[in-house]
Amino acid sequence: MAEDQQPKIIIDDDWKAQAQAEKAKLAEKEREKAAGAPAGTSGEAPAAGAVPGQQEKIGISDLVQMLASQALMYMGAVADPQTGKAVVSPPMAQAHIELLGVLEEKTKGNLTDDESKMISGITHELRMQFVELTKAIEQAVKEGKITMGPDGEMRAVSPPAGAPGMPPIPGQPG
Repeated sequence: MAEDQQPKIIIDDDWKAQAQAEKAKLAEKEREKAAGAPAGTSGEAPAAGAVPGQQEKIGISDLVQMLASQALMYMGAVADPQTGKAVVSPPMAQAHIELLGVLEEKTKGNLTDDESKMISGITHELRMQFVELTKAIEQAVKEGKITMGPDGEMRAVSPPAGAPGMPPIPGQPG
């Protein structure tokens, strides 16, 4: 190519100035952290896209808490936020607990002592709760309180019509 045919590089000065301003803000935050002052106390507005109250960095503890919350939800300990009803799905609870076990195994030696104790403790506690849940489900099936459908779903057994707490059968004396 001849010199007059070389593509021209156009630098957007506004973008460049914005990038430098962001770099300066980040450097200021680092200086504040190093000095022990809480970030964001310099009177400047939060960075674009920042969510107030959100942690700056997501860590292993956040992942563990997310998986543990899901396991608890599927064990019926926490209501489904969309329906407001407890969900009991042992296969889903077990999957989330197993994921925690895999995470614990694969990160062994790469975690701090506190992180290692946290994931180990949470995983152990969820496993114990899962065992108790499965025992309770087995007992309820034996007592006829619930049945297991062909699809593996639990179904409550309806008491016969006219039983205490049930509406009377139409056409029969109460």
